[in-house]
Amino acid sequence: MKLGRIALPVMAALCVGALAFNTSVHAQGYPNKQIELVVPYSAGGGTDLVARAFADAAKNHLSQPIGVVNKTGGAGAIGLAEAAFARPNGYKIGVGTVEITMLPHMGLANFTANDFVPIARLNAEPSAISVLMDAPWKTYEEFMDYAKANPGKVRIGNSGTGAIWHIAAEALGERTGVQFNHIPYDGANPAVTALLGGHIEAVTVSPPEVIAHVNAGKIRILAIMADERHAGFDDVPTLKEKGVDLAVATWRGIVAPKGTPEDIQKILRESAKNTAEDAVFRESLAKMNLTWSYLDGPEYKAVIDKDNAFFKDIMTKLGIAK
Repeated sequence: MKLGRIALPVMAALCVGALAFNTSVHAQGYPNKQIELVVPYSAGGGTDLVARAFADAAKNHLSQPIGVVNKTGGAGAIGLAEAAFARPNGYKIGVGTVEITMLPHMGLANFTANDFVPIARLNAEPSAISVLMDAPWKTYEEFMDYAKANPGKVRIGNSGTGAIWHIAAEALGERTGVQFNHIPYDGANPAVTALLGGHIEAVTVSPPEVIAHVNAGKIRILAIMADERHAGFDDVPTLKEKGVDLAVATWRGIVAPKGTPEDIQKILRESAKNTAEDAVFRESLAKMNLTWSYLDGPEYKAVIDKDNAFFKDIMTKLGIAK
């Protein structure tokens, strides 16, 4: 009997030790199969472009390939939730976007910002107000004057209810006293397609998400929601220049599920850093007019925490927080 009482805790300790050993061994062999990278928005948008450029460049810095999978819906909530609640073994990770600090405050997601482990930020872009080139408004002032004179008539497309470009348009209306009609889509690309088809009057997506159509003479950017003019769009004024103190931007990075072992996090962070600094990745972003904005995990987490507080505050002011 005495031997049994002693043996039980010893056996328990041995089991715990074996589990720790197995986890360590597993991490040392990581990765030994393809890693799935979940993109919470449709193909062709800025988030998708960043993800695919990253996956392509990562071939030189990981022993296994990264497969990009688009899981759309719910303004990003479906794909982000899949990444947040995946088995935390490093084989399913996600592209974390600013929406992880927004959707939960609106009651549109079953996760919080704390359900993600920040690995690396890769990119950041401001919102921009864009219209068709042949629209009757050639300037920001003309567009806003029309919208103010016709409450609810101007339809602004966004990447989903509660997503960053929706909040950007809502915030613009709140700051200027103008009422817009907000139309949600499953990503920036479908919203831009709707604009090109004449189904809406404007979009508030990022400049790179419309640049191809700007260069083709089909879309005009009226203003950018940033404190300073955006690189590559030097002729486009900021809202601040127009007397509106509003800056709204998105960011995109790599996140893993909460509970991912630290040694696997370390491997992901190191490979993400090497990939982000790879000339192939940086040149890919530059060709798409996307802004390189790398941050390591801890610094990325600081940005997430700051935005989490910011959007909770602004959504409360807009009356859309839950």
